[in-house]
Amino acid sequence: MCAAMAHGGPDDTGFLRDGAVCLGHKRLSIIDLSSAAHQPMRAAGRNVWITYNGEIYNFQELKKELSLLGHKFSSASDTEVIISAYLQWGEEAFAKFNGMFAFCLYDKDNALVYLVRDAVGIKPLYYSLAGEQLIFASEVRAFKSVNPAWPEDPDWRPLFLAFGHLPAPLTTLKGVQSLPKGSFLRLNLTSGVSELKKFFSFEFSETVNDPASAVASSRRLIDAAVKRHLVSDAPIGVFLSGGLDSSIISALAYKYHGENLRTLSITFEENDYSEEAFQASIVNRIKCRHSSFRVTRRDFAESVPDIFAAMDQPTTDGVNTYFITKYAKKEGFKAVLSGIGADELYGGYGSFNRVGKIAWVNALPDFVRKPAVMADFARAGKYRRTSYLGRPNELSAYLFLRGIFSPKEIAGTLGGTEGGVLKALERVAFSGRKKLDKNYASHMETELYLQNQILKDTDSMGMWNSVEVRVPFLDRDSMSYALSVAQKIKFPNGDGKSLLRKAFRDIIPAEILQRKKMGFSFPFNEWLSDKEVLSACSSSRLSKASVGGHWSRAWGLVVMERFGRAAAGRAVN
Repeated sequence: MCAAMAHGGPDDTGFLRDGAVCLGHKRLSIIDLSSAAHQPMRAAGRNVWITYNGEIYNFQELKKELSLLGHKFSSASDTEVIISAYLQWGEEAFAKFNGMFAFCLYDKDNALVYLVRDAVGIKPLYYSLAGEQLIFASEVRAFKSVNPAWPEDPDWRPLFLAFGHLPAPLTTLKGVQSLPKGSFLRLNLTSGVSELKKFFSFEFSETVNDPASAVASSRRLIDAAVKRHLVSDAPIGVFLSGGLDSSIISALAYKYHGENLRTLSITFEENDYSEEAFQASIVNRIKCRHSSFRVTRRDFAESVPDIFAAMDQPTTDGVNTYFITKYAKKEGFKAVLSGIGADELYGGYGSFNRVGKIAWVNALPDFVRKPAVMADFARAGKYRRTSYLGRPNELSAYLFLRGIFSPKEIAGTLGGTEGGVLKALERVAFSGRKKLDKNYASHMETELYLQNQILKDTDSMGMWNSVEVRVPFLDRDSMSYALSVAQKIKFPNGDGKSLLRKAFRDIIPAEILQRKKMGFSFPFNEWLSDKEVLSACSSSRLSKASVGGHWSRAWGLVVMERFGRAAAGRAVN
């Protein structure tokens, strides 16, 4: 299993075998690069071990508190702080950690094993619990090392074609699921009884109604988050796309690193996608050390096999992160900061305005809203996702806004029935907000798109290139505050990211503050019609004429076919 994930931990390897318990670790050294931080790590003089992936950003504060309580430390790592916190506070320690983490604690004296995942779900953690056997890993690919013939989940294909990713907790493998964010699994080794418990969850409270206070507090908390995320004993930098989010992160990081700050960008030959002018604007403003790399369609074609090898789970996204982390590794970075999360929290997507269309459809008479009528109305290609509306399913709003293929199209592609597709969708657990407002859009984008696609793809692509991606906007403190700000302050008159613009207008160039959202996009529509790219994809399903519409539809069919080959026992690339 460790060998299958060696790309994510090239710096050290460690194992523990204690009776029926076996722990393994592949290390990417970022905090305390010495052997004192080797894992699995044992608590001094105690029978407690940990194997851990991620960062605890408030570990220094917790370390001071624990030291006053009598704990001694032999390393400068945050790993040791987790063990000491558990010894001091037990399960209550998990809620004290502000960071991105996935870890296993083995408490031999109490015959307990814990799997624990961070509050936002930034770091992945998958497990299989069957009979008396618990298997866990950071990537699904590791489970195939246990059993190359591990059976497939029968619903992964229809779910992937609907979403463009696999929604949690499902994976391509039967019985392998993701641990819910902000949760821990406790297994009693004596009784064999396991229990899944929540230790932290976010809520939309809308208790902040003063605009001036919201601006000041948002800036203070995001600034503090960036400072925490810059802590590293290894080279660290910032992804700079040229958009508002990455520009804010870069400007704040410059405050702490000065002219030693290193930023990284990618550009394209296609002018409609290149953001060089905006990248240059912020670089000239903060005078950082900047590196830029151009990605061409030939680069993409040559990288297709490696991109598929990097995909731990099927996805229509992640290629952008593949390239930016590839170049980050080339530049010597071990960790990088990214602006991920700002769109979902502060209203950067078109869905924040389009959610009103759903309310309009829901206001129609029942006989108009019923699925059959919606499906008939959706016969025109551009309205295909309308068929998701009118169904008694809380996923319908999301799939209307972001779905890739309609149930009818999925059934036709897979040779099944539309009813079978809808039954597969019933396995996806999602509880939406009752009111179709902008916080509904925020909740939906955070719980589904961010959780299941953006964060998952970012981690798998980053780890493939041995680079850790940190996301300050999803710092627990700043995120909790963002969810407490009233909608009229966060999203006034449909103005996305108004709060961020006001909070940082003195440090961000005007041209970036005023630009329309573009997103970190690649010229896929152009590239997928290129002969060299088509040859590299080598897919029997790739035909733009038959797929039509957005590039994600064509790319999604290629991805599904490639993962299908792997499931049949052939190499992904």
